[in-house]
Amino acid sequence: MGLKEVEFDSEQIADFYRLIGQNVKRLRKEKNISQLELGLAIGHTGVGTISVAEVYYNNKHFNLEHLYKIAAVLECDICEFFRPIQ
Repeated sequence: MGLKEVEFDSEQIADFYRLIGQNVKRLRKEKNISQLELGLAIGHTGVGTISVAEVYYNNKHFNLEHLYKIAAVLECDICEFFRPIQ
């Protein structure tokens, strides 16, 4: 029994990263936390990482370490970042 080969095009991957960014932004705003506050809370020096990854600007996205730390700061389950937008 072999594994099913699955192919993803670059737009599917981009949509996945955009979904994550939109969910981070939504949850951050629900907690009334600024991009700067979140960036500092996860150990960055400013808003750069948060601002570009929330909108998937220039192919920049959150990595697993970012998501782990953001989930802790926002006090949410990391799975929330992967849920479809309603």
